[in-house]
Amino acid sequence: MKTAEAVTRAVEKGATHIGFIFFPKSPRNIEPDLAGRLADPVRGRVKVVAVTVDADNDDLDEIVDLLKPDILQLHGSESPDRVLTVKALYGLPVIKAFAIREASDLEKIDPYVGIVDRFLFDAKPPKGSELPGGNGVSFDWSLMQSLDEGVNYMLSGGLNKDNVAEALAVTRAPGLDVSSGVESAPGVKDLGMIDAFFDAVRDASRRT
Repeated sequence: MKTAEAVTRAVEKGATHIGFIFFPKSPRNIEPDLAGRLADPVRGRVKVVAVTVDADNDDLDEIVDLLKPDILQLHGSESPDRVLTVKALYGLPVIKAFAIREASDLEKIDPYVGIVDRFLFDAKPPKGSELPGGNGVSFDWSLMQSLDEGVNYMLSGGLNKDNVAEALAVTRAPGLDVSSGVESAPGVKDLGMIDAFFDAVRDASRRT
């Protein structure tokens, strides 16, 4: 999220979480003080998530101080020990993102089970991309069917109004993470596309 209008619309349509990305290479990058101001009006109505990529303690200190997130999302190559350190330092739950292309990629979550509070499964970035997520590509959702039912996760990667019904039918995902699928250009959230995505999710949920 980068604008008050997008935050308001997402919450009105039923979002349970809103995310702010702190990664300079991303078109969705935002300064912590602005993110804090955008989050303030909706605190308590949704969970505020700070999305980082291999952030060091200094960066996390600033983000936590200015945004006051409810959750930290680690979207880099953070080890289980790093996750434990982050949780100890800030006392916040952690979502850990993993890039998925094939079944063996899911095995990488094993050392994190019992450490992270929730997983996020995203598609592996296309060749040449500098972004670990938000690339608008999806992976083979049927891989989720082999996942232990006790794993709490959010599905991400290329979700949009046209494919979210299929994604839910195949995975029964307990949570969805969308970014590029509600954008008219990289980093530019489109209010009409937000409406259409949530309407599609609601229709799909009724059917399933």
